[in-house]
Amino acid sequence: MNKRIIFGVIVLCLAVAVWSFLGPGRQRSIRNAPPVNPTIVAFGDSLTSGVGAGQGGSYPSQLSARIGRKIINLGVPGETTQSAMARLDDVLGYNPGIVLITLGGNDLKNGVGRQVAFQNLSFIIGVFQQEGAMVILGGIDIPFWGRDFGTGYRETADAMGVVLVPDIYDGILGKPGLMSDRIHPNDKGYGIMAGHFFKALKPYLAP
Repeated sequence: MNKRIIFGVIVLCLAVAVWSFLGPGRQRSIRNAPPVNPTIVAFGDSLTSGVGAGQGGSYPSQLSARIGRKIINLGVPGETTQSAMARLDDVLGYNPGIVLITLGGNDLKNGVGRQVAFQNLSFIIGVFQQEGAMVILGGIDIPFWGRDFGTGYRETADAMGVVLVPDIYDGILGKPGLMSDRIHPNDKGYGIMAGHFFKALKPYLAP
């Protein structure tokens, strides 16, 4: 893991340099696009694992049915950007061409500092990219108590060259008919989330 830590520091320095050069509002270049390997892994927290959904109701399962391709679900409830770093080899073991990420929500909920959360997230993304994967990042943009994490996702996507879903909760959060509790969607809500990822993923799917 020492080599990865060194690499992560290098990635963070490069990310800052790229963001300084690009600035806000410029078109980002997506790293490792188009993906060479067809394997897709969904990596993240309870919003990936599908807490609150029935069998086959998680967003990766519904997205898989929509694109007609298997998506490996490596979501773990309660995962933070810090704890996720211990599972990177689990993802890389599948040699993914595309990694879908939902991380940061538990950092937000647990009061983790914004800078720390997005440094961790940039490290994770950088490791996947170094191994040849294209990354699609699911962001969270919640008014009032969101601590400007929405901006953090946008800045990270620009700096790291990843595809961004700006707000995976868009059209879902706060709507009782789409939520199983205050945080987790139900099957219908995850279906909308799958639609957000489908829109982001579609341009990079081989015909």
